[in-house]
Amino acid sequence: MPGNVTTHVLDTALGRPAAGIGYRLYRIDGEARTPVAEGVTNADGRAPAPILTPQTIRPGPYVLVYDVAAYHRGTGLTLTDPPFLDQVELRFNISATDQHYHVPLLLSPFGYTTYRGS
Repeated sequence: MPGNVTTHVLDTALGRPAAGIGYRLYRIDGEARTPVAEGVTNADGRAPAPILTPQTIRPGPYVLVYDVAAYHRGTGLTLTDPPFLDQVELRFNISATDQHYHVPLLLSPFGYTTYRGS
């Protein structure tokens, strides 16, 4: 699907999709953040629909913020207070609005990684 942004979260500690993670997408303009989209990952750990579409995608910097501590607590994991990871922020840039940008998050209670997916 060209011209959109999607996301997917996998819990690498449990070896399964991370369902129920709250996320927010912001457009960055200098120091300001403008909210663009928000939602919760579905049973497959994915945003249920593209978070930016051909109608809403614009070039520039963005940040995806995931509420990971709330997710880990929901799995029954006992976290330190405060937790090592409370939120994960992934900052990325859109350069071509006719391309698909998939932003996956591979997550554990003590680390994460990302890449530009397909």
